[in-house]
Amino acid sequence: EIYSLTRDLKDWGFKDQLQRAAVSIMNNIAEGSDAGGDGIFVRYLHISLGSCSEVKSMLYLCEDLHYCSPERANELRIKLKQISSSVNKLINY
Repeated sequence: EIYSLTRDLKDWGFKDQLQRAAVSIMNNIAEGSDAGGDGIFVRYLHISLGSCSEVKSMLYLCEDLHYCSPERANELRIKLKQISSSVNKLINY
């Protein structure tokens, strides 16, 4: 959904950073799951949570810069909260 949000965005630096942070969420989960050992996996899960926080922060900026509507930014922040909750459950498993 981040890619569709940023599809027509002309602020290339912002667009690139937001897309990279969003992709980093799932990539760190995937990379950590094959890294070997629970401790390493948990480390990657924490990195994934950091990426969630980065995307959340950038969505506030996206809204402030009028790159998206407050409603759309809020919808995505709600989804990020759900993702963060799921990652936290994996950490605490």
